[in-house]
Amino acid sequence: MNRSDENNPALVRPKNLQGGARMGVGKVTTEIGRNRRALSTINPNLVGTQPCAVVNKRGLQERKNAVNIKNPSLPVNRPITRKFAAQSANKHQPSSPFKILSSQEAKKQKPSIEKPSEPDDLHILDVEEYQAGGDLPVPMSVKRSESMIVEIDEMEEVEMEEPVTDIDCRDSSDPLAVVEYIDDIYSYFRKAESSGCVLPNYMEQQFDINERMRAILIDWLIEVHYKFELMDETLFLMVNLIDRFLARQTVERKKLQLVGVTALLLACKYEEVSVPIVEDLIVITDKAYTRKEVLDMEKLMVNKLQFNMCVPTPYVFMRRFLKAAECDKKLEFLSFFMVELCLVEYEMLRFRPSLLAAAAIYTAQSTINGFKHWSKTSEWYTNYSEDQLLECSRMMVAFHQKAATGKLSGVHRKYSMFKFGYAAKSEPALFLLETRL
Repeated sequence: MNRSDENNPALVRPKNLQGGARMGVGKVTTEIGRNRRALSTINPNLVGTQPCAVVNKRGLQERKNAVNIKNPSLPVNRPITRKFAAQSANKHQPSSPFKILSSQEAKKQKPSIEKPSEPDDLHILDVEEYQAGGDLPVPMSVKRSESMIVEIDEMEEVEMEEPVTDIDCRDSSDPLAVVEYIDDIYSYFRKAESSGCVLPNYMEQQFDINERMRAILIDWLIEVHYKFELMDETLFLMVNLIDRFLARQTVERKKLQLVGVTALLLACKYEEVSVPIVEDLIVITDKAYTRKEVLDMEKLMVNKLQFNMCVPTPYVFMRRFLKAAECDKKLEFLSFFMVELCLVEYEMLRFRPSLLAAAAIYTAQSTINGFKHWSKTSEWYTNYSEDQLLECSRMMVAFHQKAATGKLSGVHRKYSMFKFGYAAKSEPALFLLETRL
């Protein structure tokens, strides 16, 4: 291929300043003209002494679609613009499965989520339809699934059960609460409460007094206890002393009131800080007895009881069980109203003091709430379930129902005062009477 000397700066030829052709230079001039016509096919961006390449127009379109590995194209030296850099990057970049989109195209195109293909051998089995299909055995996987579902349901039921609250944790810093020994104390009370109980039919050995007279005496003593403003412990211990003495000693009818005031004196000496004097007790009996008779009866009673004054009464259990029930004043007054109604009734002697206390709280809660309520915490600390309390509770509801209209209304009048929150005026929980044991 002929090269043009015009593009070679090292070659200098003479010029015809007059425009005419010199002799012997025509051939050269003709070749120069021919070569100048071929310059249109040379890349005009070639600069310096880089070699020139003649472009074959016939094979240009074919090289656009194919890459010649054996004869790679020569690098092109040209000013790099953004467009040229993008074209060069697209030519040399390997094909990618991802397509670069502009911001407008990305907004228009919605992402397509491919659903995972399910295997052909996957079958969904309905256990009920499979079991109803015939005598076909249930696969082990189905049996395991059923057992897992049952275990999960049982675990959920266990988690849904009401937790037992620690009622002593908030009193850990109170030395008077004796948190370290409280469980042992009430464990002893439960074992010793039977020693303070009497036979429920001890009145059969009495020839001059009966259950009705006992009820009249205790109803009167409850009013006396309130007039003297004595402690609640004194009232419950007094009734216990009367029953334990009458179970061991026969008493004439005219001495029954003397037994009552003497029991009140003994209970005050054991529980109270300030004890009523004997003359005051004689005055409330309308001077029916002398001082000597009161002191003689005191000697007789302590000897018959063998000086055993420390017995668990319903009161000690009431305090513990009310704490477990997280009671307020309303529940406390109504619970004591229920249990004091039972002090008057002779037939309630067949129940243990702890059972009386728990049943009184259960009845009071049912009366206030309007439905049966006995928490897991109360059941834990009382050791009585709701079914065990229901019989005693129904009797308490019956006493509550007739308390205002009966002849012995001392307890009802006491708890109808503002001091005791008008507990006696609450409506009885009659729905407990409809429950069948």
